[in-house]
Parts: sequence; C-alpha cells; structure tokens
Amino acid sequence: MEATRVKKEYGNSQVYFVGGGIASLAGAAYLVRDCDFPGQNIHIIEEMKILGGSNDGAGNVEQGYVIRGGRMLNDEAYENLWELLSTIPSIDHPGQSVREEITAFDNANPTHGNARLINKNGEVEDVLSMGFDMADRLAMGKLIITPEDKMGKARINDWFAPHFFQTNFWYMWATTFAFQPWHSAVEFKRYMLRFMHEFPRIQTLEGVTRTPYNQYDSIILPLHKYLEPFGVDFNLKCTVTDLDFKDGDGITVTKMHVLRQGVPDVIKIAEGDRVIVTNGSMTEGSSLGSMTTAPRLNGKGSSWKLWENIAAKKPGLGNPSSFDDHVDGSKWESFTVTFQDSVFFDLMEKFTRNRAGTGALVTFKDSSWFMSVVLAFQPHFRNQPEHVKVFWGYGLYPDKVGDFVKKRMCDCTGEEIMQELIGHLHFEAHKKEIMATANCIPCMMPYITAQFMPRLNSDRPKVVPEGSTNLAFISQFCEIPDDVVFTEEYSVRAARIAVYTLMGVNRPVEPINQYQYDVRTLFSSFVTSFR
Repeated sequence: MEATRVKKEYGNSQVYFVGGGIASLAGAAYLVRDCDFPGQNIHIIEEMKILGGSNDGAGNVEQGYVIRGGRMLNDEAYENLWELLSTIPSIDHPGQSVREEITAFDNANPTHGNARLINKNGEVEDVLSMGFDMADRLAMGKLIITPEDKMGKARINDWFAPHFFQTNFWYMWATTFAFQPWHSAVEFKRYMLRFMHEFPRIQTLEGVTRTPYNQYDSIILPLHKYLEPFGVDFNLKCTVTDLDFKDGDGITVTKMHVLRQGVPDVIKIAEGDRVIVTNGSMTEGSSLGSMTTAPRLNGKGSSWKLWENIAAKKPGLGNPSSFDDHVDGSKWESFTVTFQDSVFFDLMEKFTRNRAGTGALVTFKDSSWFMSVVLAFQPHFRNQPEHVKVFWGYGLYPDKVGDFVKKRMCDCTGEEIMQELIGHLHFEAHKKEIMATANCIPCMMPYITAQFMPRLNSDRPKVVPEGSTNLAFISQFCEIPDDVVFTEEYSVRAARIAVYTLMGVNRPVEPINQYQYDVRTLFSSFVTSFR
C-alpha cells in the first residue's frame, strides 16, 4: 500500500513572522510546502508598505530607480536558497521554477570580469597575482586553522600586517563582500572557508550567479505570488515594538506589542502559536539623497529597538549592542544611477571590455572613497523601458574626502558623486553627454555591515534559543555555525531551521558544502596564494 503523508492537525495555531524580508517569506513557504500549515494562519508583519526587506528594488523612469544593495548569489554555496527556489514557479516562464529561470539566464550571460581593479591613471590593472608575501600567506594559514572560540572579538587587522591590505586580493575580496579591516576576523575566516572555491577565480568573479532582474523582481515577487493563493496574511505598515514573556525559566512569548499605522495594539500569543523574529536589520535607518541633496545619517529604528527590548528580558537572546552601537564601523554609502540613453553604458562597455551584465565589480583601488561600480544586464527592473539604463555603485569610506570633488562622500549630492566617478574613469571629455540625463540617487546605510562587527559567539542568539517553546530568530544576526552572514542563504537557512524546529518536522536542512575538505579546492587555493 502506498504510504500516505500524515497531515498534522494544527487546530487554530497561528505563526507570526516579524519582518517581511526573504527569511519570513521563505519561512512561510516552508510552512505551507513542508508542514501543510494553513496559509491563512500565517501572518507576516512588516513595518514598510512593501515586502522584501533588504532585497529591494524600486522606482520608475521619472523619479529614478533605487537598489540599496547589490546581492551576488553563488551556484555552489547557496544550498537552501536553490532548493527553495526550485519549487517556486517563475512569473515569466510558465512551467519553469525560479531556480531554472535564474540558471538559464546566468548560463546565457556568464560573468567574467575583465576590469576588476582600476588604478589612479584610469588603467585596468593585471590582477592575476594575489600580491601576497610570505607573512600574508602564513597569517592566512594560521587564521584558517585557528578555532573560532580562540579568536574572540579579534579584528581582521589584528591578524594581518599592513601589507595585506595593499594586496590585489584584499582590494578584490573586500569589495566583493564589503569587508573592512576592523571587521570580525571570525566572519572573515568563515568567508575564506565557505567561498574557498571562489578564491582561485576572485579576479573574474566567474562564480557569481546573477538574477534576470534585481532581487526584488526576480526572487521576492515570485515568493510573494507563490504564497498569495494559500491565503497568507501580509500585515503591512505594522511595527512590532516589544514581546512579553511567561514568568519563570524558559522562553515562551505571551504577547506581541504592535503599532498599526501608529495606533498601539496587542496580539495575544496562545498556546500552540509561534513567533519568528527578524532581529536587527542591515538596511534599517537607510536614507536617500538626490541629484541635489546628500542623504542623512539616521539612527536606530524599530528592529534594533525590539531586539534591545527583548534581549534585556531574557538570557540567551543575544547582545544587539555589539552590532548596532558602532555606526562608524558599519556604515557605507551606495548609489543607483538612471540614464535616459546609453552614452555611459557604451563608454563603460568599451573601457571594461565587458557587455553589461557579464562584468564584475569595477573597483577604483586608489579612490579615497574606495569606490566600486557594476553594470547589470538591462533591463534591471520589470518596468524599465528599453532606452533607460541603470547601474549601481558604492563607496566603503563615506567619511573620506573625494579625489576630484573635495568633499566627504556622505556630504555629496548625486551630481557630485557622478563627477567623482567621471574623474576616476577619465571620462571628462564626455562629461556633458553623461550628465545630460543622469539621475544619481545616493543611499546612506548606517548598519549595512553591522553583521560583520567583532562579536562574541553569545552575541547572536541561536535560531531557536535554549529553553524556547515558541520563539525563533531568522535574521542576519542569529547564529548558524559555519555559515556566512550578508547572504541570501543565511536568511533562508535560518528560516528553514526555525520552521522545522518549532513545528517538530523531521526533515533535513541542506548541509553546508565543506570546500575546505576538498583536496582539489585546497590545492587550487594553495597555488592561487602564490600567483
């Protein structure tokens, strides 16, 4: 007799997700797909008027387009993301999954950057050599074999001498993943292990997988459309401000305090209900400027305050202060530029020898802002007309004064950021044509690399904390051993662990590929370090 799947009886149990980012959407998908949980009993509570969290992409021709961050996917290292997307239907290609759609697009437009680093003379550097000396190699080897619990809050620049930060490797690795010398050596070590297979091709970024559009249009929208027919409740413009807990030992949420469009309300959490929280946010407090105004530097918002409130009530819920009290170490500034013609794109394609969408980050290694730009395949937005072109860039040092515009990046308008970029590219002869239709929108993000700040292991709560009966965490600020924050995979993996654990589902989570134990990868990385 064919085995039938036992349908669990959930009664009137509710699941509440705090935050509407990719982790909550993935969690909801796991609930309906793997737990047969009724969609109408799933509530996604989001402060903004749109879903997607940090996976954003919005705008139009008139006002200009904005992507706060650029997200690169990896074919071999995003195990749970790909498994999930292989079961989410494509919006544009009936019969295909989102995973198949992304793979087909990526195969048709493979990444192979020909202009990874640009020097101050506007020349493309030869970056085949990593630029290491023996001290760099020894420090890297020591870092990789040192256990995390022996490293504590060590910073990257505690491990490496100044020479390391002048190598081709550092310029490329730091801008690919947005590392700063003062960031956590533990996070850097995890990246070196997790992406060891990318190290030999960091100079071309061949291992990067790109989506057909920005990630909101290519990933968030299909997930949203998948969940809608199940009746999932998307509760937008609603902010969770605090949680109440049952007295005594253990962690059981009894109430959620919310603001619905500014009006206080309480949601009672009954027995059998679950609460899954996005604690902290890398894009919280972000502020947009314009061609004529600079963005502001904002402070903490609701997701940090919620985490601070609940961490003060119970042990084991982490220490947000390690991440949200160091804005000078975690901020940087991005910018999205919309053109009404192809003048800039034509010049860049000729300069980089890459068609838009096939190149990698182009980094100006001598730029005082440590600036990089990348040209995506066009159109990059669903509603983008054919004649319109959009690209993205960022500066890791927004407090430094520019090389061409003598102002700090954070004080610059969009027009001044364009002037600085034109200077580094030595495109002055074409400045008038480029600027004729340019709309550069800067974005200051105070917490964008907060997850990389030096921390103790206990500073991040476990996905399901010890003693929790109904609470889980699914942000970039929960702890998943061996995995790397600042990735889509981290959010999706956390959501899968949270849902399976709280729902008592005995199903495997896709394991992390351990490339550091693969002999070929080890040998290739060793050879690369001597290039």
